[in-house]
Amino acid sequence: MPVATRAIPVAGFLLAVGSAASFALSGSFASALLAAGWSAGAATTARITLAALVLAAPTALALRSRWRTVLAAWRPILLFGVLAVAGCQLAFFMAVQFIPPSLALLIEFMGPVILMLWIWARTRVAPAALTLIGAAVAVLGLAAISGAGAGGALHPMGIVFALIAAIGNAAYYATGASSDHGIPPIPFVGLGLAVGAVMLVVVSATGLLPFAVTGAPAAIAGAELPPAVVVAGMVLISTVLSYVLGVAASRRLGATVASFTGYSEALFGIVWTIVLLAVVPTGAQWAGAALIIAGVVAVKTGEILRARRPAASAV
Repeated sequence: MPVATRAIPVAGFLLAVGSAASFALSGSFASALLAAGWSAGAATTARITLAALVLAAPTALALRSRWRTVLAAWRPILLFGVLAVAGCQLAFFMAVQFIPPSLALLIEFMGPVILMLWIWARTRVAPAALTLIGAAVAVLGLAAISGAGAGGALHPMGIVFALIAAIGNAAYYATGASSDHGIPPIPFVGLGLAVGAVMLVVVSATGLLPFAVTGAPAAIAGAELPPAVVVAGMVLISTVLSYVLGVAASRRLGATVASFTGYSEALFGIVWTIVLLAVVPTGAQWAGAALIIAGVVAVKTGEILRARRPAASAV
C-alpha cells in the first residue's frame, strides 16, 4: 500500500509571503506620518478604523443571512479584534516609548515561539526536533536583523508591553488559522478590524493614547505626498490586504507554519528600507535574513516529516 503524502501548499506560502511584504510596508508609511507630526495613536487608530470601514460592505455582503454564524463565533472574533489587532498595535507603540523599536519588534516576533509553546502545553505533544531547531534559527536571524545585543539595559516596562504585543502576534495566527466557525477570511478580518477600531477609538477618546493629526506633507522615497495618500497606502496595502492574505495563509498552512513564515516580514523590512529609504543593510542583517529563511524552511520540513511519519507507520 503506498505511503500517503501531503502536497506542499505553495499557494499558502505565497499568501503568507504577500502578507508579510504588505505588513512590512506599514513601517515606512507610519514613519512618514510620524515625521510629519502625527502621533503614533492617531496613525494606528486611522489605520485600523479606516480599514474596518473599507471592509464593512464586503463583510456585510458575505455574511448576509449568516449572522447566526457570527453570533456563534463571537469568541474568536473578539480575540482577533482585541488581541491580534488593537492589543498588538497598542502594546507595540507603548513599548517603543521605553525601548528601541527594533528590540520591541524582536520581542513581538517571539509570538510564534509563544504560540508553539502554548500548543505544546495544551496538546502535550512535543514539536519535531527540526521544528524546534528552525524556531531557534529564525529567532537568531530576527535578532541579527533587529540589531539585538548592541548593549544597554532594557526598561522593564518596555519588555512587558513588547511581550503583550507578542501575545497579540500569537493570537493573530491562532485565531486566523481556525475555520471551524465557518466565516470566510475577508468577513472574519472585517469583523476583527471593527472590534479593534472600536477599542482604539475608545482608548484614544479617553486620552490614554495621544492623538495628534497634521496636514503637513509626508515624505516617502524622497517625494512629498499628501498625508491622505500615505494613510490610504497604509490602510489598503499594509492593513486590509495584509490581514486578508495572512488569515487566508493561516488556514492553508496552519497556525505554526504560517506564524514562522511571518518572520519574513523582517526580511521585507530590509527590502523596503533599500527601495524607499536607500539604506543598505549591514552584513549582520544580511546574515540574519539568511537565517530567517533557513529557519522557516526547517520548520516546514519538520512539520512535513512529522505528518508523514504516522502514515508511513500505518502501512
